[in-house]
Amino acid sequence: MLRQFALVEKVKSYDPSADEDAINRAYVYAMKMHGSQKRASGDPYFSHPIEVAGILTDYNVDTATIITALLHDTIEDTDATYDEIEQMFGNEVARLVDGVTKLTRINFVSDKAKQAENFRKFLLAMSEDIRVLLVKLADRLHNMRTLSYIKKPESRARIAMETMDIYAPLAERIGMDEIKSQLEDLAFTELNSEARRSVVRRLEFLRNQGDGLVDRIIDELNTRMLDNDLVAKVHGREKSPYSIWCKMQQHDVGFEQLSDIMAFRIVVDSVEDCYRALGVVHGAYRTVPGRFKDYISTPKPNGYRSLHTGVFGPENHRIELQIRTRDMHIIAESGVAAHWNYKEGGHPDAARRDGPQYRWLRELLEILENASNPEEFLEHTKLEMFKDQVFAFTPRGELISLPSGATPVDFAYAVHSEIGDRCVGSKINGRMMPLRTRLRNGDQVEIVTSKAQTPSPTWDRFVVSGKARARIRRFVRLQERDQYHALGRSILQRAFKESRNELSDKALSGVLQTFSQPTIEDLCAQVGAGHITGRAIVEGVYPRLKITEDEDKIVQISNPKTRKDPQKGGVPITGLIPGMAMHYAGCCHPLPGDRIVGIVTTGKGVTIHTIDCENLAQYQDEPERWLDVAWDSIGSSHQSHVARVNVTVLNEPGTLGDLSTVIAKNGGNISNLKVMDRQTDFFVLLIDIEVKDVKHLSDVIAALRASTKVNTVDRARG
Repeated sequence: MLRQFALVEKVKSYDPSADEDAINRAYVYAMKMHGSQKRASGDPYFSHPIEVAGILTDYNVDTATIITALLHDTIEDTDATYDEIEQMFGNEVARLVDGVTKLTRINFVSDKAKQAENFRKFLLAMSEDIRVLLVKLADRLHNMRTLSYIKKPESRARIAMETMDIYAPLAERIGMDEIKSQLEDLAFTELNSEARRSVVRRLEFLRNQGDGLVDRIIDELNTRMLDNDLVAKVHGREKSPYSIWCKMQQHDVGFEQLSDIMAFRIVVDSVEDCYRALGVVHGAYRTVPGRFKDYISTPKPNGYRSLHTGVFGPENHRIELQIRTRDMHIIAESGVAAHWNYKEGGHPDAARRDGPQYRWLRELLEILENASNPEEFLEHTKLEMFKDQVFAFTPRGELISLPSGATPVDFAYAVHSEIGDRCVGSKINGRMMPLRTRLRNGDQVEIVTSKAQTPSPTWDRFVVSGKARARIRRFVRLQERDQYHALGRSILQRAFKESRNELSDKALSGVLQTFSQPTIEDLCAQVGAGHITGRAIVEGVYPRLKITEDEDKIVQISNPKTRKDPQKGGVPITGLIPGMAMHYAGCCHPLPGDRIVGIVTTGKGVTIHTIDCENLAQYQDEPERWLDVAWDSIGSSHQSHVARVNVTVLNEPGTLGDLSTVIAKNGGNISNLKVMDRQTDFFVLLIDIEVKDVKHLSDVIAALRASTKVNTVDRARG
């Protein structure tokens, strides 16, 4: 444990203007407040904040950050208060300490909710001052170093998983590679100790068998640089056990098949020397295809800059090389901590706060605004931080970093939330492309927008960024709530009418507490979503009233309106409330001309079934979910509907061609086809055909039956 004078000397060694008196007072205050508290290891609790402060001195942080490290657990674990710390050490330190402090005094529904809420508060504090994150990372690093002293295995595993999911990616995002590697390796030791031991044993074997190989490679690379008048320092480093394990899992290879477990770094004086050194290396050795990356002209979002390449180097060994300047090396090792300016009072460079390395932080704040609850926010945050990146450009040349597999919709939301909401199309490298197209490195993307556009629920199926997914889900959530509110209101009107009572807001407000709903709108939405029945509400308002109704009775809608299929713009249906979400059942594929019924489905609005659909049996005990609906103006629409047919055809050349020709000549269109059974002489096909109505389908089926290549054809059910 660092002694008081030793800590002060370490800070003064890189910052002579540091406030020695304030550090001493913080040291004594923290020791006094923690008193006789002990850690799981049995050491005095005060040793922990001292070690955290010691870790941060390696990154040359300012006096306020060191004091925050010393005091970071006082509000949480002692009788110290925010006001007391503010009075003794100033507003800046008090604000930083509060940002690191967990919400231990608030009761949450679950440990997951507690973790999510803690992280939400931590993120808000971090967005105000990134030093909160520096202290938190150092705090987590020391806790991971002493994790083995915690007795309960499940507690150790939970902490290790949280470290892997949240804190290691955060360290990577601000460029603190050394802390990130340590956190990953310590978590890996707890979560998969046997795998780590296996990798370490093999690394030790390679070291013993290498017989000075690393030194020989370094000497040869140094000689190459000197022969070309380049002043450079060459270092060799072994990849961490966790990164080696990840590579084995990612590429599904054994340890023996990995030929690049050693990485070498060439540090030169200038950017020009970086490219000269690259030319020397590529001129002397064969390159590994696909391994060159230029992070100097296109830096990573956290500010990291280097040239990466892979070559078959000295003695024909495959090696990875990083080429960078000294300044780039400092930023690569210390990340955001390298952006501090102590000569001007230890405050962060204001010009850098809104730089590209903080874009990810602003995006996390937008996710926070759009998430419905802390758990959803935590889910989207993990999605946002755990990602290999792809780099794309706006038409003006601005670099946008996105998760691997990102689409133009992810790109649009990364540029601005409003652009994402109004996105209707995209041009990739000048060509119009579908919105679900996966972007590649270097693509130039132009987003086409429309003021009439709103986010489509189908986008949630292919977007990969947390920001896009949170925004889309928020829109869908609000839209569904409006629809459920209207539907629930209609169900309640019918239920009250059948009980010979009048629906009123006053009556509903009296049962809000009974059904644990904050507002009347929420109560109606719950009814519309099918979570609460209309009968239950009426009985809640009138406890002595017993409602009797015919089991076979189908609920009628008192104010029938028409609505078109939102997906196809199909034949209008009577019996739906304006704005109600509606879709056709995939089990029976109803067509205009069929007798139909509507079923209120949780999360989907109203699902239209044919009256003879076998799936209706599961709703026979829930009459309040049935809607009496019918097709309106049958035959008046030219819109298509999907019908499904089973077809048995001969296994002969040209059969599929004849089949599609017959369907097309009769005005149908095949939207999907699946082979259900293959025999020597026959194939059984399941075909989705776009038709106008039941009569149109009958005409198509009759034509198919007349074909010599068709054995049987019937409309599919279920």
